[in-house]
Amino acid sequence: MKDMPEKSRRDFLRDCAIGALAAGAAPLAFAGDVNPAYANQPKSKVIIARDPALYGSGANPEATRIEKILDRAMQAFSDSADPIAPWKRIFQPSEVVGLKVNTIAGPGLSTHVALVEAICERLKQAGVKTGNIIVWDRTNGELERAGFTLSSDPNRECVIGTDSKDIGYQETVMTFGTVKTRLSNLLIRCDAMINVPILKHHSGAGITLAMKNMYGVNNNPDKLHANNCCPAVADLNMLPPIRTKFRLVVADAMTGCFEAGPGFKPQYAWKYNGIIVASDPVAIDQTAWDIIETQRATHGLKPLPQVGLTPKYIAVAANAEHRLGTNDPSRIALEEV
Repeated sequence: MKDMPEKSRRDFLRDCAIGALAAGAAPLAFAGDVNPAYANQPKSKVIIARDPALYGSGANPEATRIEKILDRAMQAFSDSADPIAPWKRIFQPSEVVGLKVNTIAGPGLSTHVALVEAICERLKQAGVKTGNIIVWDRTNGELERAGFTLSSDPNRECVIGTDSKDIGYQETVMTFGTVKTRLSNLLIRCDAMINVPILKHHSGAGITLAMKNMYGVNNNPDKLHANNCCPAVADLNMLPPIRTKFRLVVADAMTGCFEAGPGFKPQYAWKYNGIIVASDPVAIDQTAWDIIETQRATHGLKPLPQVGLTPKYIAVAANAEHRLGTNDPSRIALEEV
């Protein structure tokens, strides 16, 4: 990490290592983790919370409004009247909790700092130690460009990129299907993860939200883009550290992108003014696809399948080989609050 003293780096790695593999809350069950024919399985819940006045009269969403829609989404997701209870149920105070943000597109289309701050505040109120919260992405440069301040201060959340000295990628090569890769040591050292992606069109995969955001946790994403990123996205998400540690998706859908993504082009961005919450990465990606198609239609653009950009990996992730979640609309309990 930039300007991080060697001792601080060593202390950070030591502290993360101590937390790794500690006992904690089990991941929430996905409806797609079993054969869809088992009709008695609960539906995958996807919650959308929106506020049309989120941006007010400014260029950035208002922090207090972000907090309110985050609480609404989490309370609906967990059927709780208490905004802290959902976080206590999902995460244990002893755990090292990571937030995988998405900052590749820069300030116009990256995970908002204010959303991350709101999530961190709720985690701390649920008992997670400040020093055990790690906000991270691929590189320090991308984090800073998106507005994050790098930090190794033990009195606040750690904000760091995998490209930091003494971090990097694990030596062990992990494989599933078409994927052969090495994962970020930050993922390996966290006990639990929150996925905080962006609602975006993708010129290769069709759309990108929860599952495609995992291309930021491995060392060779450039090797995984053939055939609309299919089955690579699904295969990557099958790797045990990804499948077992990511317990929650809190998607930043405040500003979305419906064309020419994943980079930021103002003419193809729109204010959706929302947050989308789920534990099923397939169901939330299916929901994102529907939202993006609706927005494309309002601009007279053809559906993604008609332009050769079907997000094929979503159906593959739901198949019998992967069972990462469900893409069946009848098995998705979608609720807007």
